[in-house]
Amino acid sequence: MAITDWPEGERPREKLLANGVGVLSDAELLAIFLRVGVTGKSAVDLARDLLTRFGSLNGIFAASLHELCQVSGIGSSKYAQLQAIFEMSRRALAEEMQVRDVLSSPAQVRDYLRLKLGQLTREVFLVIFLDAQNRVVSQEELFSGTLTQTSVYPREVVKRALHHNAASVIFAHNHPSGIAQQSQADELLTTALKQALSLVDVRVLDHFIVAGNTTLSFAEKGLL
Repeated sequence: MAITDWPEGERPREKLLANGVGVLSDAELLAIFLRVGVTGKSAVDLARDLLTRFGSLNGIFAASLHELCQVSGIGSSKYAQLQAIFEMSRRALAEEMQVRDVLSSPAQVRDYLRLKLGQLTREVFLVIFLDAQNRVVSQEELFSGTLTQTSVYPREVVKRALHHNAASVIFAHNHPSGIAQQSQADELLTTALKQALSLVDVRVLDHFIVAGNTTLSFAEKGLL
């Protein structure tokens, strides 16, 4: 049955307008984006198929053009639109972090890092540079490596912190393995970076490990 034949109160678009976006399920949100289904399936049915196939909304966003085009009703146009939505979400969160104290909104930082790093298939080490008011000055992916290790040089991190005149930094790196757990190497690296930056009066506020939708905070675990 087409969505237009559903009772008005059950249609995703009408539900959103009447009750707000928060009441919609992932499938309903995705259905509004898809707009139409395929023969024998409504847009909600197609959205549920996508979520089942890729596991989550993040899984859909991380899927390649080839993978998405294997689903009937999804082509390069829909892929481009999905990527645009994903990038707009990342940029909106990045803009918010530039105008407010990041320590007052730790959930926002986590959300941004999940969007930025959660679906990468290579390991990346990201540094967020902050001013004295804990607002984001800049961010840089300073190092990247294989799926199992990344070489991070304290001297380069200190150099970039001085370049941005940063008062503090937040580190983040991803675990493509999907396990958000620090290793001994992660702890040793964090200690070395903290010691190097302390010599130029730059504080390390946190180090996040991102694995898919999961994040681990060194600060929260008392590792800083």
